[in-house]
Amino acid sequence: MSDDEQGAGPVPRRAFWTGSISIGLVNVPVRLMVMVRDHAVSFRLLHRKDGQPIVYRRTCASEEKEVPWEDIVRGYEVSKGEYIVIGRDELEAVRPESDRRIRIDRFINVLEVEPVYFDRTYLLVPDGPPEPYALLMAAFRKKGRAGIGRITLRTREYPALVREYRDALVLTTLHYPDEVTDPAAVGELSSIPAPGRKELALAERIIDDLTGELDLAEYHDTYRERIEELIRKKMKGETVHIERPKAAEVRELMSALEDTLAQLKESR
Repeated sequence: MSDDEQGAGPVPRRAFWTGSISIGLVNVPVRLMVMVRDHAVSFRLLHRKDGQPIVYRRTCASEEKEVPWEDIVRGYEVSKGEYIVIGRDELEAVRPESDRRIRIDRFINVLEVEPVYFDRTYLLVPDGPPEPYALLMAAFRKKGRAGIGRITLRTREYPALVREYRDALVLTTLHYPDEVTDPAAVGELSSIPAPGRKELALAERIIDDLTGELDLAEYHDTYRERIEELIRKKMKGETVHIERPKAAEVRELMSALEDTLAQLKESR
């Protein structure tokens, strides 16, 4: 059930990062909050025998006994089974300057960034007087630009995009180029044949017939809804009948294109 359905009103959010947006000598104090929430249903692993949760323990591989947190350090594997220990003070010494600043390097058109590079989006809120925040937001909106820079979250530095969104500033962390696979490097894609003219014409007609305005509200997580319905039935002690979905029919391409067009005409 959503927060609105429960009548709880706005959800209180706690900042997990505090710092500032830095543009030259200008600093805008901000706090970073989680903006995107995953509503997936989570499960615990249970012991089939007694229904009790499975517990994972921090166990030493050689002594096979549980190790307390105060005796645990970070290590980097340099070869199979060989590690070097990295101390907390050593990690702090190399922590980047963007630890407490989102340093904007330049302003760009947000369309310059391919969506494949987007990682996670967070909400930026003022951390002090709202005037600097409001000024930056208005400037972004009027110029139609986004700021590109860097931010350190927990133990990692990310490229970051700061932009105006619905009367607020949001920050989107980005993937580095070497984290994104270049399609040209995938062998299977180098030998794809050109489509036939008739097939391409039918595909274009299907695209034309299905072209419309984007409304993400039309989409909802039907799998999560079925899981929640399953849980409700089992809580009530109802018998659950399992119906497996039918496998999709594999059809000849031209026939599938023609029948798809016919269905679209019938649905108008």
